Amino acid sequence: MTRIYVVEDDVSIQEIESFALQSAGYLVEGFGSAGAFFEALGREKPDLILLDVMLPDEDGLSIVSRLRARREWRGIPIIMVTAKTTELDKVKGLDLGADDYMTKPFGVMELLSRVKALLRRSGREEEEEKVLALGGIFLDREKRSVSVDNVPVELTYKEYELLNLLLSNAGVVTTRETILDRVWGTDFEGESRTLDMHIKTLRRKLGPAGAMIRTVRNVGYLLGE
Repeated sequence: MTRIYVVEDDVSIQEIESFALQSAGYLVEGFGSAGAFFEALGREKPDLILLDVMLPDEDGLSIVSRLRARREWRGIPIIMVTAKTTELDKVKGLDLGADDYMTKPFGVMELLSRVKALLRRSGREEEEEKVLALGGIFLDREKRSVSVDNVPVELTYKEYELLNLLLSNAGVVTTRETILDRVWGTDFEGESRTLDMHIKTLRRKLGPAGAMIRTVRNVGYLLGE
């Protein structure tokens, strides 16, 4: 059975989220603090984490950073939940490694839809190739490492996911809508310049190989030799 951890210090909200998920057939455990959450995480990994940004003992953004820094935890899908509504808050959470972002208040149907969509996307990753390579760029999915001409390249979580998607579709144009959906999450409402900024930074970090990322005007991007 799919296990979901709900990390939310507001008891009433945690109960509503947990009840909705349990009614949909998921095995749910709720936590009101980061400490209790990490204690449970050390015993058993969930299939998805629903994480509130504001917690009494640790900021949700810090928790995401800790999760993505540990190899055994970094692949767990994360949906962040917050009352904050600015684009900067959303982009920061997503850049740190969150897979999706929900702003309070939201409906039960939206919650279930987001959870199902993210579980569906993450399930496909098991069938992907372990290594992708093109024109000197080498991406190892198991190690989540990238190198160009055997020189390691340090990428942020979102830069890595962006390169992973472009390499997966090498030689084919990937639309802006597809990139935003697959890399930033379903229904991401941030401005399109967020993607352009990440493409620019990724090209720079890849050096001369970055020129292989081509802009297809009004459509998207293509990675090819």
